[in-house]
Amino acid sequence: MIRYSTASAVALLASLGTANAQTTIDWWHAMGGELGAKLEEIVQGFNDSQDEYRVTPSYKGTYPETMTAAIAAFRANQQPTIVQVFEVGTGTMMAAEGAIVPVYQLMEEHGEDFDPSIFLPAVVGYYTDPEGNMLSMPFNSSTPILYYNKSVFEKAGLDPEQPPKTWAEMEQFSNQIKESGAATCGFTTQWISWIQTENLSAWHNQPIGTMENGFGGLDARLSLNGPVQVKHWENLKRWSDEGIFKYGGPVGGDNAAPMFYSQDCAMIMGSSASRAGVIANSEAFDLGFGMLPYYDDVEGAPQNSIIGGATLWVLSGKADEEYAAAAAFFDYLSSPEVQADWASFSGYLPITEAAGEQMADFYAQNPGADTGINQITLNEPTENSKGLRFGNYVQIRGIIDEEFEQLLSGSKDAQGALDSVVSRGDELLEQFQAQNQ
Repeated sequence: MIRYSTASAVALLASLGTANAQTTIDWWHAMGGELGAKLEEIVQGFNDSQDEYRVTPSYKGTYPETMTAAIAAFRANQQPTIVQVFEVGTGTMMAAEGAIVPVYQLMEEHGEDFDPSIFLPAVVGYYTDPEGNMLSMPFNSSTPILYYNKSVFEKAGLDPEQPPKTWAEMEQFSNQIKESGAATCGFTTQWISWIQTENLSAWHNQPIGTMENGFGGLDARLSLNGPVQVKHWENLKRWSDEGIFKYGGPVGGDNAAPMFYSQDCAMIMGSSASRAGVIANSEAFDLGFGMLPYYDDVEGAPQNSIIGGATLWVLSGKADEEYAAAAAFFDYLSSPEVQADWASFSGYLPITEAAGEQMADFYAQNPGADTGINQITLNEPTENSKGLRFGNYVQIRGIIDEEFEQLLSGSKDAQGALDSVVSRGDELLEQFQAQNQ
């Protein structure tokens, strides 16, 4: 019979406890509902795949609420290891010197294979520094596309398999739909800022700001009051007055989707990641998908659309084993199988080439599901179409909404409204530069 001393027994139990201990890290995110449930399923898959690390996801509200909560927690030294931040928060996160651990550094220090070239150029370009180093891990990237009601098209005498390709066709189709009585409105849109200003600019290879849309430094300023943007806002105002376009409201345009689902409006421009929700709410009619319309008299159009969605940032101030856990989790998240499953379920883009290849059968069985990926990879991104990076941009988007409503009310013309966006937005950029330079 083997006998252990009390000291030996304690030492044995301690060693067993250490062997079985898991490193737990927190991930704060902004995904509720079905997307949040799927996110938790993905996390559970990682937790079940190994016994060394455990990720605990926590829903913190909207993107702005999640980012605000993380900043407050960091100041109180209670920050999570990982936080999900939407794309327009990139400039703010980059400027938070000492608050983040860049993802390229994280993966290198913890021995994880990490090749930025596996990610889509339109995705990786948005989240890299001037030297090409990736700062955060892409997770849920989307781009706006056109959804349309094939049943209304048919009633209006339009080809239900041919969505409008140009803005001239959008106007023509909308007038025909309204005049035929097939619907009371041609089209609506979510996100005047993201879709009808930022993506409108990229799609036509027009700058949103100086210095490569802010990628070149903190002294960049806005320039989204050029001829193409002014022309488009003028048209939106005219189409609104004529009743063929209906405004969906500020920020994300929450009133737009109900107008499409009720068949009041025949078309809507919204996120590719809304695909599952749009399908679920469109059972009363045949649904079609198309790329964003473009002005065919603008040289170089269409170029490529830009992304929305969010990436995962790692915050500083944590123990080394927590960073090892984050690196292992990011390696799992970027695997083709996980990315293809996430994209198939959610409508977000497969952010790697390998994930896209795995989705070939899904795309073949789900016509239109590849619209977003085809649109964002239509051409190699340019300085004008790889995205934007400005500090205080959440507030600037609010200014865009305010000035657009001034346009619709008749208080300003398109040039005046966009000039105000630039002047008011530049004040915020100057403040951000002074605070972070």
